Amino acid sequence: MKMVFEELSPRFERETGNRLAVGLGPSLVLEKRLNEGEAADVAIVTDPGARDLVGRGKLVAGSLVAIARSLIGVAVPKGAPKPDLSSAEAFKRSLLAAKSIALSKPVGGGASGAHMAKVFEQLGITEAMTAKAKYGAGGAAGLAGLVLLRGEADIGIQQMAELMAVDGIDVVGPLPTEIQSATMFTAGLPKSAAHPIEARAAIAYLTTPAAKSVIKAKGLEPA
Repeated sequence: MKMVFEELSPRFERETGNRLAVGLGPSLVLEKRLNEGEAADVAIVTDPGARDLVGRGKLVAGSLVAIARSLIGVAVPKGAPKPDLSSAEAFKRSLLAAKSIALSKPVGGGASGAHMAKVFEQLGITEAMTAKAKYGAGGAAGLAGLVLLRGEADIGIQQMAELMAVDGIDVVGPLPTEIQSATMFTAGLPKSAAHPIEARAAIAYLTTPAAKSVIKAKGLEPA
């Protein structure tokens, strides 16, 4: 959502007069902070995380609004041969043929890394992929696309929006359907909200056609 808010925040502020102070981080980290009592006017986390926070009394029941869906995608260095994404078996062959793979860490590195660890096990290639894996350092500086840009990997696997955030690489497309994992991002109103009226307006703004066009342009699927 980082790139989405970089574009939408100034628009929202111009149109409403309300200033947005955006704090970013992995969903699990944000969920933990909210659960521990950190105050916020709007929370955007994964859908399961949002529902868990409602159950814990941290988000207002009935305030949840689906915002965007994120798919895991595949990229390669600019001009490099593109892997076959027509099926899981075809992609497996491309992975085994690659010398190195850039992706998020399976533990503590984001949803795509944890999911790919399960996919590798499902495809029976965990040992081979462990030897090929190039893990980013975490955060914006550790994007898989940057590893590709430095010529340190043949294939990068990460959320589509994260791959699209890096100029100078070729984004091939989303993972084959049978090994895909979609993450829904959901907005909700924290019970700690000091500006609930403005917060609800901000959430509603994220569902407008203008906001949806930005969400789509940044590699996410509008809800």
